[in-house]
Amino acid sequence: MGCPAGIGPEIIIKAFAANPKWLMIPPAVVIGDMNILKRASKALDINISIKSWMPGDPFSNSAIYVITRTGLNIEDVPWGKPNSATGKASFEYITEGIKLCQGKRLSGLVTAPISKVGLKLAGIDYPGHTEILADRTNTKRYAMMLAGDKLRVTLVTIHCPLREVADSISTEKIFEIISLTDFSLKNEFGLKKPKIAVAGLNPHGGESGMFGHEEEQVITPAIKMAKGKGIMASGPYPPDTVFYQAINGKFDAVVCQYHDQGLIPFKLIHFRDGVNLTLGLPIIRTSVDHGTAYDLAGTGKADCASLEAAIRLASKIVLNRMRYVEDAGSKNK
Repeated sequence: MGCPAGIGPEIIIKAFAANPKWLMIPPAVVIGDMNILKRASKALDINISIKSWMPGDPFSNSAIYVITRTGLNIEDVPWGKPNSATGKASFEYITEGIKLCQGKRLSGLVTAPISKVGLKLAGIDYPGHTEILADRTNTKRYAMMLAGDKLRVTLVTIHCPLREVADSISTEKIFEIISLTDFSLKNEFGLKKPKIAVAGLNPHGGESGMFGHEEEQVITPAIKMAKGKGIMASGPYPPDTVFYQAINGKFDAVVCQYHDQGLIPFKLIHFRDGVNLTLGLPIIRTSVDHGTAYDLAGTGKADCASLEAAIRLASKIVLNRMRYVEDAGSKNK
């Protein structure tokens, strides 16, 4: 459900109301708080049944089924104002989802936005979802992908100050992100021979060393390593042209050296319907590609398009992973 004070509860109600088939034989249930969801339903003037549920319970009638982890008093959770209680609740929803996915009780996890401030107020020392997921699943190699119908980007560095990016990238790290991207495109997106572009770091891709040497000394060796493993990676490409080529079908994904290099073009194209996907995890996890939008919380104006896309992509990945395992099994016979 994400942060109880943010737009997560509202976009959940909107998304389920807009997709009534999800209520009949649910591909999605909610881990969260009944009181908060009912408040969101009332604020939106959407009359929808909300019922408590636990894995193993039967489904009956049309309803949003909720794995209840908290029973917050709505008076203590004003819209748009995170506090220690909302931070603790957000963390509980995530850890419960991880546990249920690890135990095969749920097939995937879709996360609504949380607040780093709320986590900090609750004394929880994680900067965000990705780090919680990696730690709780004991995952050492992971990456962030932003995915849409026209563009997919993965990031070599994520929440890193711009002045530290050049020192934070390495040949090994770039090769790792290329490998994770290739595996995801095959395993989770069903692409048999994905083409991966690798963006340079400097203007014009370094211009043969005139504007920096990272392309020649750090990025190109990683691409050669990937090619040696049979991965269809190429580059490094000037960042000012590679995204245009990708959205016109030349590449299936672009590996980006830093956060905004990838997210600026991605959000220009997929601001409403982009999905955040964590690569490398043993469980399936997708997320909205936006924040808690506290300024919109409780107003009814929040857009649920990214959440709808995240749920659909998670469902697609579940099926694609099953097919990938089946195909791998048949090849080994």
